[in-house]
Amino acid sequence: MTNASKGSTVKFPRRKFLHLAAGAAALPAVSRIASAQTYPTKPVRLIVGFAPGGPTDIVARLIGQWLSQRLGQPFIVENRPGAIGNIATEAVVRAPADGHTLLLVNPANAVSATLYENLKFNFIRNIAPVAGVARVPYVMVVHPSVPAKTVSEFIAFAKGYPGKINFASAGTGTVPHVAAELFKIMTSIDMVHVPYRGNALALADLLGGQVQMMFVDIPSSLQYIRGGTLRAVAMTIATRWEALPDLPTVADVLPGFEASSWYGIGAPSSTPTEIIDKLNGEINGALADNKMKARLDDLGATSFAGSPSDFGRHVAEETESWGKVVKLAGLKPE
Repeated sequence: MTNASKGSTVKFPRRKFLHLAAGAAALPAVSRIASAQTYPTKPVRLIVGFAPGGPTDIVARLIGQWLSQRLGQPFIVENRPGAIGNIATEAVVRAPADGHTLLLVNPANAVSATLYENLKFNFIRNIAPVAGVARVPYVMVVHPSVPAKTVSEFIAFAKGYPGKINFASAGTGTVPHVAAELFKIMTSIDMVHVPYRGNALALADLLGGQVQMMFVDIPSSLQYIRGGTLRAVAMTIATRWEALPDLPTVADVLPGFEASSWYGIGAPSSTPTEIIDKLNGEINGALADNKMKARLDDLGATSFAGSPSDFGRHVAEETESWGKVVKLAGLKPE
């Protein structure tokens, strides 16, 4: 009878044991790499927290089309509007972390982290950054009846009519809203917020003179600025914009003021790094493509390329800075 049959332990040579142990440890990494190589294995849902037709939706469809062509599976844009993007975010947080459910991330996610006190998720912890896609500048515009052509003149005008100047936004917690709240904090002026259900309705009342001022994205407002039905006062980004080179910035008068919209892709937090890196590489490839650059330029947008950590750092900084504005202004969700 052998020693093994008597229940004694079979002894492996030390070198063979270490080789087997190393191979076992490598199996998870090999499996992850293999999954990244075959990803995606089915259609991918790209969830957008706003209705079809707006800039968030358009950016999602542009990048989704590119990824579909490059990766061989449909990237289907799924619109889930409501609660300035929180319904969409929660859907992605709860989805399997396999790269087949993604989120179109935007500033509303950064604002919501502080604006909503009882969210069922933590955006920074539960959504992994994948890649930035685009930035869109905003412009401060007024109705032509407002006798102000510069930021300083508007501040003086508003201080002369405390509580009488109305500013529009596409909804509580949107960039146009929090940008105006930051403007109020930095100038100590008293204006009344009039929220609308979307950009189009807000612009319609601004054009009609029911409200006097708004921070609005360039694509939505450029035709009205050039047609003279709205007056552009200043850009909200740090430097002048090439399409309106003579227009100064708010920061020229209020140093440090900056507000813009930005878009990127996020995934459930446990999504394998190899899949995130694969998506990041493909998205950065899109942003280097001349046709994609031209499409973004048509939207008044610039590319926002970088690593996942670059995008994650940007989101964290925006979440912190807009969180301070939300607290100082005492904002509450609708």
